[in-house]
Amino acid sequence: TTVGKRAAMWCQDFVLSLKELEMRRSDFPLRGLKGATGTQASFLTLFNGDTAKVDDLERRFVQKIGGSGHFPITGQVYPRIVDTQITGSLGLVAQAAHKMCNDVRFLAFRKEMDEPDEDGKVGSTAMAYKKNPTFSERATGLSRYLASLPGIAAQTASAQFLERTLDDSSNRRIVLPEAALTCDSILLILTYVARGMKLYPAMIRKHLRDELPFMATDAILMDGVMKGGDRQKLHEAIRAHSKEAGRRVKELALDNDLVDRLKGDPLFEKVDIDAVLDPALHIGRAPEQVVAFIDACVKPIRAKYAATLGMNAEMKV
Repeated sequence: TTVGKRAAMWCQDFVLSLKELEMRRSDFPLRGLKGATGTQASFLTLFNGDTAKVDDLERRFVQKIGGSGHFPITGQVYPRIVDTQITGSLGLVAQAAHKMCNDVRFLAFRKEMDEPDEDGKVGSTAMAYKKNPTFSERATGLSRYLASLPGIAAQTASAQFLERTLDDSSNRRIVLPEAALTCDSILLILTYVARGMKLYPAMIRKHLRDELPFMATDAILMDGVMKGGDRQKLHEAIRAHSKEAGRRVKELALDNDLVDRLKGDPLFEKVDIDAVLDPALHIGRAPEQVVAFIDACVKPIRAKYAATLGMNAEMKV
């Protein structure tokens, strides 16, 4: 695939996460004024049994706080499933970040990509040459932690005894703020990484050149069939040549000679193998897909949040 398509797929995960968070914020009901046990008995006493005044007070209170409404019925506390929803929405960001950072780490290992350079950054006190993708590694660890928090919230919501017990409040005082703070930390790291990410096209071309013969075999097979070849025989020949070429690369550390093998096989004499090896023939509609995704999904978000674009993403994590 293309670098742009891969980055767009990372971005799409964050687009989906953003939509979930926007939906959660737009529909965030408050508990309201329900009294100590949720029955509103104290308010009913306060207004001499006038239920209309109780309802009006609750409505005014929610309006003052700025909520999008309130639960019509509760016990001592609002439904703790809400905490699962909140941490679950933030957990989507963690999943998107973890996926992206794993890819960055893998591509850095292949020397196709690097995180931003930092003066004085030391990859290892023992191995001076090391330049690990430490920011992505850090974000991966934080993402793993954030992704675990919805499970704790779900257990709390599931274990509510009757109206409520105090095991509910003790861990949520940690889970909710840490979920938000961890998500913020992850996004600070990723903003920093994305702004300074370095690509190495020459290394990408080298890896592509090494692997392209294997990737092009399907096109070679189809071209051979189109020119009258027996598909079964062509397939078996490609399989045998690929296996031997792979053995040569992995066991002997020699160049991939699959192309030469296929060119020397009479079964493929009618196939213009060099033409099939053009990388542009194997990326499909990846460039068009990226442009369409940016136009349809990314540009509207950037327009909506134009005021926050370019905001400071100072590393504090």
